[in-house]
Amino acid sequence: MTAPFGERLADAVAARGPLCVGIDPHAPLLRAWGLTDDPSGLARFTDTVVDALAGTVAVLKPQLAFYERHGSRGLAVLEDAVARARAAGALVLLDAKRGDIGSTMDAYGDYLRPEHPLAVDAMTVSPYLGALSLQPAVDTARQCGGGLFVLARTSNPDAGTFQHATVGGAAGERSVAQLVVDTVRGWNTPGWVVGNPLPDVAAVRDLASRLGPTTGSFGVVVGATLPEMDVDLDGLGGPVLAPGLGAQGGSVADLRRLFGAGRAVLPTVSRDVLAAGPDVGSLRAAAERWTAALSRS
Repeated sequence: MTAPFGERLADAVAARGPLCVGIDPHAPLLRAWGLTDDPSGLARFTDTVVDALAGTVAVLKPQLAFYERHGSRGLAVLEDAVARARAAGALVLLDAKRGDIGSTMDAYGDYLRPEHPLAVDAMTVSPYLGALSLQPAVDTARQCGGGLFVLARTSNPDAGTFQHATVGGAAGERSVAQLVVDTVRGWNTPGWVVGNPLPDVAAVRDLASRLGPTTGSFGVVVGATLPEMDVDLDGLGGPVLAPGLGAQGGSVADLRRLFGAGRAVLPTVSRDVLAAGPDVGSLRAAAERWTAALSRS
């Protein structure tokens, strides 16, 4: 059986540094690279990024929508790229943000199965149909050694419209974003399953401190551009995906300010690295600059 994603991520970060590079081949970027906005240009772009980065960065994060927009030929490009990236040692986090119920969510979870044509190491999911809606993906991740990153406190400016809304319950009043974090904390707790009451937070924090910060394979998405940290991540037991570095305004200093030291944070950069293309050496150098900056943080 494949080692759990949390363990594989910890090994990759130890060997290569914590950088996650997003692969976002939107039309303006393809044009900036002198490429056509069609499956041919998409393939040249993706092949170049994989050739430049898959052997050096810990995680590559392709955005599924930019491949789906080119139909079956676009998905074929992504299928080939994912296999080559993983063969070169990079973990692949599919940025899909899927969220549904029942057999539909089960089908989305199949991306984590090793026999899937587009098998990846982890994927992003949306929790807003309820925690039980994600149970099929959680079960598949546990069975196949995959990982999930759940949208919790995202970096878009109006995210607080929903994520700051408060809900009550036995554990007291919490924001929706905090409820998502607490739910994922439970998934990383041995013996706890989706749908059970949330575990005692203090007990889980103590357990997480003994297990280590990256033992769990279930993480949350918390933006690196927040004005302040407004969710409690203590004892999460899994990684935090932190988008927003570079062009979106986030910095290495923001990572320190928001997340402190000792937490398993996976910072994500996209435009600041991809803008260095199409030259392979320039792409690799841009990623190395971010890796070096993060290693000094």
